[in-house]
Amino acid sequence: MTTVFVTVGTTRFDELIETVTSQEAVQALLARGYKHLVLQVGRGSVLPGQDSCPGMTVHSFRFKDSIAEDIQGADLVIGHAGAGSCLEALGAGQPLLVVVNDRLMDNHQLELARRLHADSHLLYCTCSTLTQTLKTMDLSALKPFSQGRPENFATFLDRAESVFPGDLDGRQVASQCGTCSGHWRVGQLNRCLSTGLVPPLWSASWQTL
Repeated sequence: MTTVFVTVGTTRFDELIETVTSQEAVQALLARGYKHLVLQVGRGSVLPGQDSCPGMTVHSFRFKDSIAEDIQGADLVIGHAGAGSCLEALGAGQPLLVVVNDRLMDNHQLELARRLHADSHLLYCTCSTLTQTLKTMDLSALKPFSQGRPENFATFLDRAESVFPGDLDGRQVASQCGTCSGHWRVGQLNRCLSTGLVPPLWSASWQTL
């Protein structure tokens, strides 16, 4: 247990990057045996340097064509609660802690995080509770999110107060969801489709984005 990968997707979430690299959070990670911190900071203005977290090695970048290797190589993934980021981490079978941006209005991220947490697939918190969550989290309690079951993700979205209305095609869904549209447009969707978690009826529409 050595590497933590933090991702904000295509968004800007400086508060998460600042919090996870704070002295308190770094000490909590070190206490759990983590030694390496990889940060994908997206459009944010905060880009921590290699020596920004004493006791840990730090590597920061903004974007890559694919973050699949970073996810697979991590012992813990910390990410924003966008649907695309959740799908990729869950599809890879990695322990996932999502940090909800509670400054967003009409926060569908919170509904999705709550639903997935209720079924023990991930842990969630906000920036204000991140350090305490790192101290007390029990990753052994998490349950795998089954791959190859397209109905699973559809069910979660239905339960999460119709995050994506079923009568909308993929292009309409993406255009209405600022958090997720960026994922689909940078190729995140194809990786999500490969997990078998996305409903096939939606796939045909999303392929055109």
